[in-house]
Amino acid sequence: MGNRRKGREAALQFLFQRDMSGAVDTQTVIHYWEENPADSETREFANRLLLGTVEKLADIDQHIGQFSSHWKLGRMAAVDRNLLRLAIFELAYCPDIPMKVTMNEAIEIAKKFGSEESGAFVNGILDQIAKTVKK
Repeated sequence: MGNRRKGREAALQFLFQRDMSGAVDTQTVIHYWEENPADSETREFANRLLLGTVEKLADIDQHIGQFSSHWKLGRMAAVDRNLLRLAIFELAYCPDIPMKVTMNEAIEIAKKFGSEESGAFVNGILDQIAKTVKK
C-alpha cells in the first residue's frame, strides 16, 4: 500500500473519530501513529487532508448536500460521509492530485471500510461533483 493510501486511510479514521466525538485530540493522533507506524510523508499527507477538510467542511458538506438529494448528511453511514468529505477536499483543493486518482482511491477505500454498497454510493456522488470541479 502506498504512502498516500495510508495517509488517506489515516485521515478518514481521524475524521470518523471527529464525527463521533466532536474532536480529534493530539493524544488520539499520537496513539494512532504508534499503532500504525508510517513515514513522515504519509503523516504529512494525512495531516494535510485532515486539516484541510476540517477547514473547508461547511463548503464540502454543502457540495455533498447538493449532489445527494436522497441522502441527508446525517443519514449517511459515517464512513461514507467522511470519505466523501476527504475526496471532495482533494478534488476541489488539491490540484496536484489527479481527479481520477482521487476518485479511484475513494472508491477502493469505501470498499475496504464501508458497506457492500459504499463503493457505488461514493462513486455516484463523486462522479457528479467531479463534473463541477475545475482542476
